[in-house]
Amino acid sequence: RDERGCHIIGYFSKEKESADNYNLACIMTLPQYQRMGFGRVLMQFSYELSKAEGKVGSPEKPLSDLGLLSYRTYWAEVLVDVLVGYDGEISIDELSHITSFTTQDIMHALFNLDALRYYHGQHCIVLSDRVIEAYERFQKKKHRKIDPGCLKWTPKVFSQAELRYI
Repeated sequence: RDERGCHIIGYFSKEKESADNYNLACIMTLPQYQRMGFGRVLMQFSYELSKAEGKVGSPEKPLSDLGLLSYRTYWAEVLVDVLVGYDGEISIDELSHITSFTTQDIMHALFNLDALRYYHGQHCIVLSDRVIEAYERFQKKKHRKIDPGCLKWTPKVFSQAELRYI
């Protein structure tokens, strides 16, 4: 919103029902609003809707090169934020429940962070000093965010008859 009113900055389409656990079919930020954090806001919004549904999800595949890079960055930022603020042990399934990310997306993000280790017969998540320093730099910057407390949305529950037409 500015002195001329509200503007469309981007778009995403929500998957109603997906056998592949897609929470989003298409995401787009208009060119003049790219690299301003709006794509990240749309990603966060899609996951907040998934949380409200009590589902885990992932964007529809295949992702474009820029889409894959953007999602990997988003997943990594959110996971590091959860892990830094978490006290104790946590499983991949628990991370999935907290974030609404699929376990596959979590594993890819942790692998890209080089945060997976094998120690005494168990897989562990270990955040390096480099990752923690990047997280601290990220936290110092101002970012656009969705306030989940302001989300007033009730997911539609489809009957079997309605699902035939989706």
